[in-house]
Amino acid sequence: MKRKDFLQMSTLGLGALFIPKSMLLGNPIDPLEALNEGMDVSMKKQLADAGLNAAKAKGATYADVRIGRYLNQFVVTREKKVQNIANTESFGVGIRVIANGSWGFACSNRVTKDDIVKTAERAVAVAKANAKIIDAPVQLAPQKGFGEVSWKTPIEVNPFTVPVKDKVDLLLNVNSTAMDGGASFVNSVILAVNEQKYFASTDGSYIDQDVHRLYPNFVVTKIDKASGKFETRRSLSSPVGMGYEYLTPTADSKVAGIVTRYKNRYDILEDVKNATSNVAEKIKAKSVEPGKYDLILDPSHLWLTIHESVAHPTELDRVLGYEANYAGTSFLTLDKLHSGNFKFGSDLVNIVADKLQTGSLGAVGYDDEGVKCKEWDIIKNGVLVNFQAIRDQAHILGLSESQGCCYAQSWADVQFQRMPNVSLRPGKTKLSVDDMIKNVEKGIYIIGDGSFSIDQQRYNFQFGGQTFYEVKNGKIVGMLKDVAYQANTQEFWNSCVAIADESDYRLGGAFNDGKGQPGQSNAVSHGSSTTRFNGVNVINTARKI
Repeated sequence: MKRKDFLQMSTLGLGALFIPKSMLLGNPIDPLEALNEGMDVSMKKQLADAGLNAAKAKGATYADVRIGRYLNQFVVTREKKVQNIANTESFGVGIRVIANGSWGFACSNRVTKDDIVKTAERAVAVAKANAKIIDAPVQLAPQKGFGEVSWKTPIEVNPFTVPVKDKVDLLLNVNSTAMDGGASFVNSVILAVNEQKYFASTDGSYIDQDVHRLYPNFVVTKIDKASGKFETRRSLSSPVGMGYEYLTPTADSKVAGIVTRYKNRYDILEDVKNATSNVAEKIKAKSVEPGKYDLILDPSHLWLTIHESVAHPTELDRVLGYEANYAGTSFLTLDKLHSGNFKFGSDLVNIVADKLQTGSLGAVGYDDEGVKCKEWDIIKNGVLVNFQAIRDQAHILGLSESQGCCYAQSWADVQFQRMPNVSLRPGKTKLSVDDMIKNVEKGIYIIGDGSFSIDQQRYNFQFGGQTFYEVKNGKIVGMLKDVAYQANTQEFWNSCVAIADESDYRLGGAFNDGKGQPGQSNAVSHGSSTTRFNGVNVINTARKI
């Protein structure tokens, strides 16, 4: 394979990484079919009641029915070509029950009364079979029924109403901007998701939800023909729980800094201009000298560190060792929580979990077992105070109710504990990026997420990034490359010495957080303001050991 061909394949692969596996499932549809309203909510209630009644008649002490319609669209381009346009729809029902103290689940893509009754009966049969091998019956936290309620993502423009041609034109404009600026390769993608979810349970809830998510992104690559070296820079966009208005930036949404960034909106054309300039700078940038540095981390970078070192290890099933796929278990054992004084981070570190933040990927009104979503503290003033738990886990922590973080990626998957939004609260003192670096003698300002590695206990880790700026005597003096920092989770978060205020707070996140077996993808956001960590070990990733 020629070098050029390898680079083309590599950048295509990077683009494909942004597409969650669940988006590739479903039946192909015409884009206009996504605008059909689908099944009437009154019909969904009748079908759900048929399933609930059938489950109870067969001996279930609890049952829930999820009728789901999942719409996905992705538009993929590179340079002057459209590589792929796909629109998919998946529609079906999943039924979960407790019978003889055990869980059972069954699903079907046939959503008629007779088929739902059969699916419910099959779920009960599975539960009774499982009951023969369980050690203890399921303990389900109480949950009041909410009656008939609904919730919708507060969007201004439904992405599915925007013509595909407009999306293609925008992406090709992005690509043209990069190529005109000297890029060697560029690929760009717009992903749109609409989850139409109906939940009913024997608790008395009938919940209709309409959830929207959007993710525009690109990868720019530049080759230096003289040296043969190349560099890439990905977009600084964030996947969001918003409509197409995310791609319409406003003047008051700009965040000042060495690279222009946006709160709640995104200027993809300005970002690709910056990215094209960045890759040229990165080729010529100085390779970092290993050592201890003070790190100033932009929210576009820090979200991933939060995700890996805070959000995953505070999932209760990982803490208990019930879950180890994809991300291992956790060093945060129950005794650390029960001690009441485990110092996870410095006094400035306050980590909150929620599924409420407007614009976030995790934002819904109710989770997938009918619990009204809320916010709760995980780390308070640096001390571990809670984990993430759902209805059948709440009793383990002595909680009287679920925290509302149960999720299934589709009607065909059983719901289980999934990560909510997990975010670092902003500081109380107004601080700009200049304020954060003005007294740093030796530091690095990092923007954008990159490669990472973390051990199976979520303790020892290494993180890269997109762009790195050297700080000397309180000033940015140039760009660096080959940068990665290493630490352990507790050491790192205890080195936190400054957090910018609410005006700098932004969300990052991922469409495709993987967990479970069979695997499922979860969309989740992590918010923070620019944050400084002192005395962190930095390595040079280009040097051989």
